[in-house]
Amino acid sequence: MSRTARIERVTKETKVLVEIDLDGTGQAEISTGVGFYDHMLHQIARHGGFDLTVQTVGDLEIDAHHTMEDTALALGAAFDQALGDKAGIRRYGSATVPMDEVLVRAAVDLSGRPYVVHDEPALAPYIGPVYPTSMTRHIWESFGQSARITLHVDVLRAARPGGHPDAHHVVEAQFKAVSRALREATAIDPRSAGVVPSTKGAL
Repeated sequence: MSRTARIERVTKETKVLVEIDLDGTGQAEISTGVGFYDHMLHQIARHGGFDLTVQTVGDLEIDAHHTMEDTALALGAAFDQALGDKAGIRRYGSATVPMDEVLVRAAVDLSGRPYVVHDEPALAPYIGPVYPTSMTRHIWESFGQSARITLHVDVLRAARPGGHPDAHHVVEAQFKAVSRALREATAIDPRSAGVVPSTKGAL
């Protein structure tokens, strides 16, 4: 069974196209106009093992908020669509990812109930010229809402000796951890073929 999706989201602020194959090989074509965000979406494809296309044109002349938010909403909707009735999946996934001095834990439940918990230290306001670090929480909230999942993301360690957290490492480790957790949760469980992993019989 094909676990693919194509989502087009068009508003007065953005135009977003997302295509995903949950059973891909980590190939990605990403273009949002926000360089660091592109880099993070590549992490989702590579470390999640998903084939992913994201093409976003947004009102970057204002700021990056609408572009990043609407991309996250479309990406979540694509995951939700590609999962279908969720029969046979593992449902739960978690990962703890180190990146130099940073350690991040992510846990996912493909529950059908949107709920996001996000905890990170105060960071420098920008990574690169366009990516506002305050948007990372909003990305996870938007993604979790439209994907209809429970998502916990916790930065367990971040401080460098004698210095402030490296914002690049803190955010990138989050994307890698969430990607690995999604990879596990979306995987087919060979012991539960065709069975929805819930006593309710639906997710």
